Amino acid sequence: MSNEKTGRRGKKRIWGKDDTELSLLALPTTIWYLLFCFLPMFGIIIAFKNYKVYGGFLTSFIKSEWVGFNNFKFLFSSKDIWLILRNTLGYNVIFIILGIVAPVAAAIAVGQLHSKKLAKAYQTAMFMPYFLSWVVVSALVWAFLSYDKGLINGMLESWGMDRQQWYMKPAMWPPFLVFMNLWKGLGYGMVVYLATITGIDKTYYEAAQLDGATYWQQLRSVTIPLIMPALNNAVVISVVGGLKVFDIVQSLTNGGPGNATSVFGTLIYSSFSSGSYG
Repeated sequence: MSNEKTGRRGKKRIWGKDDTELSLLALPTTIWYLLFCFLPMFGIIIAFKNYKVYGGFLTSFIKSEWVGFNNFKFLFSSKDIWLILRNTLGYNVIFIILGIVAPVAAAIAVGQLHSKKLAKAYQTAMFMPYFLSWVVVSALVWAFLSYDKGLINGMLESWGMDRQQWYMKPAMWPPFLVFMNLWKGLGYGMVVYLATITGIDKTYYEAAQLDGATYWQQLRSVTIPLIMPALNNAVVISVVGGLKVFDIVQSLTNGGPGNATSVFGTLIYSSFSSGSYG
């Protein structure tokens, strides 16, 4: 054993030169995580205070009254809390399921096209919405659904029908949000899974064909098992970021009509806007 790994008496050294170099390399990232990920968690204590702004953060934190679980009692006594909880969990479950099933189906369908130019055209058209922010998407939706100047209401009026208050129809927006989320994220997921499917060794399919496997049997026994690692990663990432359903709801409906589409993110945002930080 080299001297670098052992001490004077032949014992294994706990810390070496390589450890110092690697620690120095990791130091900037460690500091970043401490400052921006762990230190802000100190603010959770505000939930147990009647936080009021008296100046700086520390001054306000010290002077604000400690109220214990009163803020949580107020939250769960609200008449809309169970609707908000249902929306938050429901949107997440539906977004995760459709966010995996639909892109995989689209990737398999596009991968079966014989024309490479047509496949590229489909990929480009489906991938473009991913680059749009939800603010831009909300402006496009407004251009279609606005009561006064919306394209759809203009078409209805030209056909002799009455204009509709689309933004005042609570039953319409939950499925519409699901559709918009699928429309925006379908292309990105499809490209990821299509790359995985394209990378599968063709000899697996040739062996399956020699055994007399049909297309659906090849799909079930070859394609799906070989893309399972990518599917597992997608599920984990989706679940970890699941409760972050905010931007789509805030941009398109602001939690309305009423509280029909409200989630925890919009509730927190509205509370901060009104000064109810606790």
